[in-house]
Amino acid sequence: MMTESIERPTTDPLLRPVGLRGVAADLSSDQRAFKNVSWGKAMMWIFLLSDTFIFGCFLLAYMTARMSTTVAWPNPSEVFALTIGGKEIPLILIAIMTFTLISSSGTMAMAVNFGYRRDRRKTAALMLATAALGATFVGMQAFEWTKLITEGVRPWENPWGAAQFGSSFFMITGFHGTHVSIGVLFLLIMARKVWRGDFDEERRGFFTSRKGHYEIVEITGLYWHFVDLVWVFIFAFFYLW
Repeated sequence: MMTESIERPTTDPLLRPVGLRGVAADLSSDQRAFKNVSWGKAMMWIFLLSDTFIFGCFLLAYMTARMSTTVAWPNPSEVFALTIGGKEIPLILIAIMTFTLISSSGTMAMAVNFGYRRDRRKTAALMLATAALGATFVGMQAFEWTKLITEGVRPWENPWGAAQFGSSFFMITGFHGTHVSIGVLFLLIMARKVWRGDFDEERRGFFTSRKGHYEIVEITGLYWHFVDLVWVFIFAFFYLW
């Protein structure tokens, strides 16, 4: 007795394309990529990747302007020096700012740790500490801006040499400072939600749809660590070069 082979229709979901078509199908249907990763984390990583390109373009533009200008570039050790006790100390404010922001990464990491332990009080306290350190950084950056503006630095000119210095400084540090300010605001909002138990009581609202789910704390931490990492590059290229 002969049996006829039955071909599956092309619409059969069990038939999967191979090669590049298979990769495209997996990504579009979420069969393989991000299968064990929440959409919140995935979208944050995609946002951080796009932000990396923006900061990279800013730093490349800064390096191009600095290397192509024929006018002498200001010495950062002199421009960013502070007079304390009658002596000029180079980069002292920048060093304190960097220490403050790097320290905030430590408190944020501990907040994520306690968040997954569901210790809401310690998580909220550490998030508030991170926000306080971030706000301190922004305050010192505002002082730095005020000092340079008072001394005559503008986006189109500065009294120490190349005119591109002012535009590069305000563009790069301003864009980064905006990121820090947004992060501080979001930390305060999330700390309040953690403190009052929104994640434990499944209180409806933004980012609190699942009971006992503290993943938003880790997502906030990803953003904050990225902001800290970007500052390390700004510190190296802008203040130490």
